Amino acid sequence: MQWQTDWGLRGRMALTMLLLGVLYVVFLGMLTFYFDNMLTALLFVGPMLAIQYFFSDKLALRSMGAKKVDESEYPELHATISRLSQQADLPKPDVAVADSKVPNAFATGRSPDNAVVAVTTGILRTLDEDELEGVLAHELAHVKHRDVAVMTIASFLSTIAFMIVRWGWLFGGGRNRGGRGGGGVIVAIGVSLVVWIVSFVLIRALSRYREYAADRGAAVITGRPGALASALMKISSGMEKVPKQDMRDQAEMNAFFIIPIRSGFVGRIASTHPPTEKRIDRLQQLEREMETA
Repeated sequence: MQWQTDWGLRGRMALTMLLLGVLYVVFLGMLTFYFDNMLTALLFVGPMLAIQYFFSDKLALRSMGAKKVDESEYPELHATISRLSQQADLPKPDVAVADSKVPNAFATGRSPDNAVVAVTTGILRTLDEDELEGVLAHELAHVKHRDVAVMTIASFLSTIAFMIVRWGWLFGGGRNRGGRGGGGVIVAIGVSLVVWIVSFVLIRALSRYREYAADRGAAVITGRPGALASALMKISSGMEKVPKQDMRDQAEMNAFFIIPIRSGFVGRIASTHPPTEKRIDRLQQLEREMETA
């Protein structure tokens, strides 16, 4: 199976990115109005974006309590990732392990040259060799697609909008700014709320598209879509056996996980991932296509 472009999926991602771009141009215009000039707005936004972009890998690992491990500690895990990286035509990423009962994995890093693939001890105990390869290949596909960088940039201004909505009084309060006074703060909060809501929907759509693309990439790397489908089923059922406290502690990392931690109807609507059942159906369809090719 060759690495082929899914033009339908790519088109939906491009449209979503275009809509986000238009939305953020409007938002930057609002920031410029609020801060009186574009330079002040950039001085406010720029450093925060730089920190998030260049240190996203360290922040993600710290949030999960994951630590980088060398080959002497996890020789089989390193050997598997090394082999899959060669098959994906990628430099071997660093490897990290989190001591957690939650069976999951994620990739982080702004580019293939500084990527990290992390797994939990729970997933190492849950999956067999082929299934683990499928999951690791999925994470390497994220690295190849530069998904961490894309989602970091796509979600950054949404984060700023949310901060303004939540802490709007910090950005001026009742003080007079350019003659606009408290009214300017109200306008900024109102526009930020709209930007955050719309971007929330668009970013989740983009994230779901990229998960489908990573699933397909994993199938290409391993040649065994069924192994990843089996892994997704095991991980999904394994989540139900994990204590609720462990689930709550790691829920903030949903966007990075192979399968997100979610709860209830709202959790499903707000999920950064497509329904597991749909992902499995697509992988099984790929398996049938490969068998009849």
